[in-house]
Amino acid sequence: MTGAGAPDQRPTDCHDLRVAIVAASWHATVMDGLIGGAQRACRDYQVEAPHLVRVPGTFELPVVADALAAQGYDAVVALGVVIRGGTPHFEYVCSAATDGLTRVALDHQTAIGFGVLTCDSEEQALDRAGLTRSREDKGYDAAAAALTTAQTLRSVRRGYD
Repeated sequence: MTGAGAPDQRPTDCHDLRVAIVAASWHATVMDGLIGGAQRACRDYQVEAPHLVRVPGTFELPVVADALAAQGYDAVVALGVVIRGGTPHFEYVCSAATDGLTRVALDHQTAIGFGVLTCDSEEQALDRAGLTRSREDKGYDAAAAALTTAQTLRSVRRGYD
């Protein structure tokens, strides 16, 4: 079970952050759960109106996250799911999404919440999607990480540690 050792993190006031959520469209039930979790985290962290953008799939997340970061968003939460199949497609898409989102974070010095599920089965994805019967809420976790990182970046830029 993943999630063991997660930090005990309490929501803080992030009302002054500009936040975008970019979400893939494949696997609608899983994606609805991930988006719902990210939106719950935004509410808990007092982000009033996160901007939601949908893209076709996980492969398209980095280019849209890049455009959002270039527009000055303080945090971008990237949500997607890739389920292993019988071809190398899984490895290519997972690698491209991970590398691309990392590049966006570094190029723009923008907090990127990595909410891309890389699962062997749909059951694993559903278990991490933040749905009623899920054991984990990776959409929430990705948004919380992005918001906390955005606050840390703001402090670093102001000369605080």
